[in-house]
Amino acid sequence: MASLFWGKRPYDIQGTDTIFLNKIKENMLFQYQNCMEYRNLIESKGWNEERIRDLKSIHEIPFIPTLYLKHHKMDSLPEKKMMTRATSSGTSGNKSDIGYDFTTLWRALGMSVSMGKYHKMWSLKPCRYVILGYERTSNGLGKRDAEEKAVAKTAYAFTYLAPAKSRIYALKLVNGEYVLNLKEIKESLIKYSKGKTPVRIMGFPFHAFWLLTQMKEEGIICHLPKGSVIAFGGGWKQYYTQQADKETMYQLIEEVLGIPRERCWEYFGAVEHPILYCTCKNNHFHVPIYSRVLIRDVDTFEPVANGTTGLVNLVTPMIRSAPVLSVMTDDLGILHDSSECGCGIKTPYLEILGRVGMEDIVTCAAGAEQLLKSAVMEEQK
Repeated sequence: MASLFWGKRPYDIQGTDTIFLNKIKENMLFQYQNCMEYRNLIESKGWNEERIRDLKSIHEIPFIPTLYLKHHKMDSLPEKKMMTRATSSGTSGNKSDIGYDFTTLWRALGMSVSMGKYHKMWSLKPCRYVILGYERTSNGLGKRDAEEKAVAKTAYAFTYLAPAKSRIYALKLVNGEYVLNLKEIKESLIKYSKGKTPVRIMGFPFHAFWLLTQMKEEGIICHLPKGSVIAFGGGWKQYYTQQADKETMYQLIEEVLGIPRERCWEYFGAVEHPILYCTCKNNHFHVPIYSRVLIRDVDTFEPVANGTTGLVNLVTPMIRSAPVLSVMTDDLGILHDSSECGCGIKTPYLEILGRVGMEDIVTCAAGAEQLLKSAVMEEQK
């Protein structure tokens, strides 16, 4: 697996097609042997290894909806082998809970190193971090509420891409509750703009939009030192109907903070599929070698051609500790040919359009739930 997750060319899909396919088959067999619920799902589909002949046939791998994972925990290893667990943000009230073993984390580290180098995120120059997310705290309540969330762990990991001179957080833990504290963030940015140390801002795009909109309305313009960057992750969540288009966001960032668009990073991922999708210079999420993306028809769930809108199905062999090698998200998206971008990366890129309502994917989730519930009943006999 080292040549896939620890390689130096994170977008060399053609050069890694064979190993990707082999590792998908290997992962599927492991999940089949170690997770009763997944075994039942596989057998109900009449699956056998011969059906996955090449990458064109990976759509035949039975997928699990993320909606199902938000209601049911699925592990393929005992708890004692889990190095850590991560939960989704749970904006709908339910959270996916995925455990990661050593092998999975080692692969994730290799991916992070490779993607960080390619996108020039690593730096030896100290900087100040502004996290538009949860405060990291040693308080027990804080750990349960925030540090288990994948987005909080990702935000803190981001602060190791360059030496941290300081860290401040927008969501502060006050009397056991997280409170949005944009006032301190604004005061800190004003102070940082008068110094020479680069600033790295990272967090939810809706927090950034609120912050920058307030600053502009209040006449606060503070151009940050050269080398500063802003990175977005986690999407707009329940605020997707208020989502600002990218051009508006980039113009606001440059006007208020003085950060040019080439220093605006964005990433996409999910706790059920923790692959790094980082934007290119044209702000597109190209598919890296660690995954493949399928777009499925919202009614039939059959794969559709590039350029067609549908449900986003994400596939990766990275996670060994849970049967999530193929997950169906509740995101609507389009997979575009690389030629539509022109940045030089030769892999397709994913455009996320937004989320569909739960009622729109209930058929998909219900089908999986029926199969997996029968597996649980069988296991309990």
